[in-house]
Amino acid sequence: QVQLNQSGGGLVQPGGSLRLSCAASGFTVDDYHIGWFRQAPGKEREGVSCIKRDGTTSYEDSVKGRFTISRDKAKNTVYLQLNSLKPEDTAIYYCATPCGKWEEIRANGYWGQGTQVTVSA
Repeated sequence: QVQLNQSGGGLVQPGGSLRLSCAASGFTVDDYHIGWFRQAPGKEREGVSCIKRDGTTSYEDSVKGRFTISRDKAKNTVYLQLNSLKPEDTAIYYCATPCGKWEEIRANGYWGQGTQVTVSA
């Protein structure tokens, strides 16, 4: 059974940090492109970061230098480290496969249940 199980969200102050986890079941994360998406209130779901099968990583411009995507083969888990958080980072965060536009994921991919990240003073 293919499944992505998320954890690690929460409430943090501006400038704080969180680490989101995405544990895969039914497939090996190193064999696929895994992405992180987020959806803020009243906005469309947007891509945040991607780690490709070959280990190449990419980031949306607004999070470059602050967020880091990584994977652990032994744990079959992909992580998103969120540093220097800003209020505008507040959203529900989703991991999914493959990367790309959300429309691609919805059509032929898999996604987790989402986890809330709230950044507020």
